[in-house]
Amino acid sequence: MNSSKRGSAPIHNNPMLRSRTLLVAALLFALLFASCEEKIKPNISSAGVGRNLPSQESWNATITFTDSGRVSAVLRAGHIAMFEDTKRTMLDSGIVVDFYDNQQRHTSVLTARRGIVNDLTKDFEAHDNVLVVSDSGTTLRTEVLYWLNATRKVRSPAFVEIVSPTEQIRGQGFESDQALRHYTVFKVTGQAASHE
Repeated sequence: MNSSKRGSAPIHNNPMLRSRTLLVAALLFALLFASCEEKIKPNISSAGVGRNLPSQESWNATITFTDSGRVSAVLRAGHIAMFEDTKRTMLDSGIVVDFYDNQQRHTSVLTARRGIVNDLTKDFEAHDNVLVVSDSGTTLRTEVLYWLNATRKVRSPAFVEIVSPTEQIRGQGFESDQALRHYTVFKVTGQAASHE
């Protein structure tokens, strides 16, 4: 009796099935290895790479400027970030600076959105919605203002508007003492008698 067995041949005898099985196994191994590699590999954020990070930060802080032991200004800001490598202190979240004369009498107050202090010279620059109000009744509005600690003078290269008890002046460029008593507007674009 001659009987032939029908059905599938064993894998090891069928070269086509054997190559498919090896291919599937290799793919599964590669996928498994790749997914394991992703799990092992640390997730590195590039957010801080190349950025200048502050050496110190403070919130709702105060900086006092002195000259020969006398207070020349007191600065308050919502956020202060000190950068040791550039010797700069960045200020934001609302700035208020009270200025004092040589006898430590209050002369004026400055407000601005943000500013920078040079930690070496103690010079200060204010930016965005800068307003200075002197105790004598003069107000100054500008977008940029520089205060020099050594001379206690303020200056601006930007457009300024000054309103005093006697006049209103608009112009480009400005320099004054910090009390706004003796000021110069370099390029006057408008002038009128004050109605105050």
